[in-house]
Amino acid sequence: MIDSDTVESENYEITGMGTKSYDHVGVDSDKDFSKYMLDRMKQLEARNIFLREQCDQIRSEKRFVENQKLKYERELRRMQAEIDKLKAAPLIVGTILDVVDSDKVLVRSTTGPQFMVNVSQYIEDDALVVGAKVALNQHTLAVVDIIPSTEEPMVSAMEIIESPDIDYNRIGGLDAQIQELVESVELPLKKPETFERIGITPPKGVLLYGPPGSGKTLLAKAVANRTDATFIRVVGSELVQKYIGDGAKLVHDIFEMARKKAPSIIFIDELDAIATIRLNETSGADREVQRTLMQLLSEMDGFDSRGEVRLIAATNRPDALDPAILRPGRFDRVVEVPMPDIEAREHIIRIHIENMAISNDIDFGKLARLTEGSSGADIKAIATEAGMLAIRADKESVDMYDFIDAIEKVSKSVQQSTGTHPEAMFV
Repeated sequence: MIDSDTVESENYEITGMGTKSYDHVGVDSDKDFSKYMLDRMKQLEARNIFLREQCDQIRSEKRFVENQKLKYERELRRMQAEIDKLKAAPLIVGTILDVVDSDKVLVRSTTGPQFMVNVSQYIEDDALVVGAKVALNQHTLAVVDIIPSTEEPMVSAMEIIESPDIDYNRIGGLDAQIQELVESVELPLKKPETFERIGITPPKGVLLYGPPGSGKTLLAKAVANRTDATFIRVVGSELVQKYIGDGAKLVHDIFEMARKKAPSIIFIDELDAIATIRLNETSGADREVQRTLMQLLSEMDGFDSRGEVRLIAATNRPDALDPAILRPGRFDRVVEVPMPDIEAREHIIRIHIENMAISNDIDFGKLARLTEGSSGADIKAIATEAGMLAIRADKESVDMYDFIDAIEKVSKSVQQSTGTHPEAMFV
């Protein structure tokens, strides 16, 4: 067997390589190996960094997935709770008639009968008052919740938040009617001690009647501006509802809101929409209107005191109103609002052209004569039309010819809409 060292020495002798060449080859191999090891270490370090970044990314994605899982689990529980809530049996609405003790009350359900029922221990004793609306379990009829009292949105929308910019000095020719309103509405709210000193009860309601455009609604707006009371405006047709009992409930809610926000004024415009004479032969719709009327009569002069609630109503048809609503105790004052006379028309003209640029040739007396038979609303339309004619002609101010042309144009419009011919329009 040949020794490896002997073979290597023989090979070196054959090739003629000395010991120095052998050493040089060994050094180069060590350098190459070291360089290889350094490169390999760098590659492994880079690989390690890459794997760590991938590991961190996977951990981040894992946390995100876990968070999403928790989110969807909460959403699932919420949806399940909502489904269970929708599947739950409906609750019966009732009204507390009497409180026996802290855990038993006498209630009347919406179906009619009265029941002595138990009360949930989670309901505060202070909430158990006579008249409160409660929710009853469908099977045991136990009181499970108190229904908070809320105002009907339609009723809340009837309240006038901002007072109209109308005062008595903006109303012409109705001094007597203004005095009636001041005595019947303003004084009881502003100076109630005056009536107490004399020992009389102030009027409960005022009925304004007269032709269209004579200023009935304008008077009500002026009262709303002059008093700090809550002003509730109702149109009679709004009280006529589709379903049985809705109109009567709406009337009750209106007066209830007026009592809560007293002092207050209720103004019912176009009263004849619900207060016409009751006849023996009526249809279903007429009977529903009569139910609304009876509720209105009860609220106006029922057993419950209205307190500081004043009522103003307006109508164009006093002859069509039911006699029950006209008697004293409901409308203590019945005030006629007539068409303006010549002096009132001149006053109204001056009011409506107060902010207009007019020429010096305006004859107010002649304009008042030319507008014979016109209402306050017609005169306002005439003033507006005169201004439009001046704008059309590109004038600096409104002159007498503009007013005369406006009177002719408005009178023709009135004639076409009413089918009547206004006599003595041009004298």
